[in-house]
Amino acid sequence: MSRLFVVSGPSGAGKSSLCTALLKDCPQLKLSISCTTRVPRPGERDGCEYHFLNAESFEKQRDAGAFLEWANVHGYFYGTRQSDVLAVLEQGDDVLLEIDWQGAAQVAKKMPDLTRIFILPPSIESLRERLMARGQDDAEVIERRIAAAEAEMSHADEAHHKIVNDDFDAALQKIRLLVEK
Repeated sequence: MSRLFVVSGPSGAGKSSLCTALLKDCPQLKLSISCTTRVPRPGERDGCEYHFLNAESFEKQRDAGAFLEWANVHGYFYGTRQSDVLAVLEQGDDVLLEIDWQGAAQVAKKMPDLTRIFILPPSIESLRERLMARGQDDAEVIERRIAAAEAEMSHADEAHHKIVNDDFDAALQKIRLLVEK
């Protein structure tokens, strides 16, 4: 039976790095590529990290009911097309969604037989340091992300499992054990 795993957590907690490593370790697990209206970051390609859409296209698909979940995060739309997830599940593979807590809650309502995993940073200060080390955002954006992270972390208890990413290998092992059950 195919399973759906939803990984959430604040920006900078390490969920993308953990998911990337998990996908390498677990060949039966397939990443569902989300859609977004934000511009690609350096090195990102359409259809790999995200499906990059303009706002009009996103809104048209949203209004047609194409998204399993969607949200406005930091001024951009993000969403997961239901057809993409169902296609992978129907092929017999497990699906991994890397989405924010709002999306995870929406998916849980529509597909309650899922496993929700929330990735937490060791502390707010370590999160700030990680975001600064990325070198992708200015100080104002980082502080907005920190404020959003604090709000997001208040929803960690909605997940089935919480994992503090203070040691990458240990956090990866915890997630791997959940997926390989």
